[in-house]
Amino acid sequence: MSLPGPVVAIAGPTASGKSSLADAVASALGSSVVSVDAMQVYRGMDVGTAKTPPLERRCPLLMVDVCDLRDDYSVRLFQRDARSCVDAILAEGRTPVLCGGTGLYLDAVVDEMEFPDGALGCELRSRYDGLARTLGPEGLHHLLLERDPWSAKLIHPHNQRRVIRALELHDQGLSYAKNHEGLLAKNPHYKLLMYVISMDRKRLYERIDQRVETMFASGLVEEVKGLIARGLTESPTALQAIGYKEVVSALMGSCSMDEAKETIKQRSRRYAKRQLSWIKRDGRGRVLDYERMDEAQALGVVLSDLNDVLSRGERDA
Repeated sequence: MSLPGPVVAIAGPTASGKSSLADAVASALGSSVVSVDAMQVYRGMDVGTAKTPPLERRCPLLMVDVCDLRDDYSVRLFQRDARSCVDAILAEGRTPVLCGGTGLYLDAVVDEMEFPDGALGCELRSRYDGLARTLGPEGLHHLLLERDPWSAKLIHPHNQRRVIRALELHDQGLSYAKNHEGLLAKNPHYKLLMYVISMDRKRLYERIDQRVETMFASGLVEEVKGLIARGLTESPTALQAIGYKEVVSALMGSCSMDEAKETIKQRSRRYAKRQLSWIKRDGRGRVLDYERMDEAQALGVVLSDLNDVLSRGERDA
C-alpha cells in the first residue's frame, strides 16, 4: 500500500534558521507549516520558544498555541492532532511542511509509533508526584533503578516526568525500555522529504547566544512573570522549557538574572548537541549546508526535489 504524501520536514539544531526556511517553503507552495516543537504548543510561551510572530508569518503556522500551561499535552496527543493537520493539508492537494527541533515529536508524526495512554491526575500519577517531592529527582530515579534498571539507564535522573512514566509502566507490567526500542524503529507513516540545516559549530553557538540576548531584549522576563501568574510553576511540562525555568529561578532569588541568561545559553548549546545527535542517528535528512548556501538557495533545493517527486506522479490521491 502506497504511503500518503509527500510531506516536507525541515529539521536542524536550535537557532539554525528552521522556522524561516519552513515558512519560505510553505509560502512558495501555498501551504502551511506544522510545528513539531514540544513547547510551542503552549499558549503564552512565545518569546522563550522563539515562535515566529504572527505578523512575520507568510503562511499559516499550525500546532502552536493549542493548549494551556496546566495541560498535560503528551506526545500521544500531539501525534493525533498534528497528523490531523497534515492529513487535512494533503486532502486539499497541498504539501505540508513540518518544522521543529523536537526529534521525538517529528518522529511521532512521520513514523509509525504507538504511545501508551497515561492520564494525569490518576491515583498512580499522584502517588509518584508525591514521591518526587519527597525523594527529589535523584531519589526517584534510584527507585526506578531498583525496579527496572534497563529503563533507568535510558532516562536522565532529572527528567522527572519520564522517570514517573517509566515507573507507571513498570507497575502496569510494561517496560519503558522495551517501548523505547519500538520507538527507534523507522517505519514511515508518510512519504517523507526531510532536510537538515547544518552550519559551523562556532557559528551556531554564536547564533544561539545572540538569540538568547534577543529574547531578553524582547521581554522574556516580563513574559515569564505573566506566565507565573497563570500557573507556569504548577505546569507538569511547560516549566521544563529552557529559558523559563532559569528565569523563574532568578525571580525567586536563586541566582541573578545575568547568571540565568548565561545558564540559558549553556543549556541551549547542550540542547543543540542533543539535536545534532538525533539528526545523525536518524540519517534520513538531506543536508543543507549553510556554510555553502543561503536560505534562498536552500529553498531552491527543497522545491526542486519536491518537483521531481511530484513530476514522477508520486503524490497519492
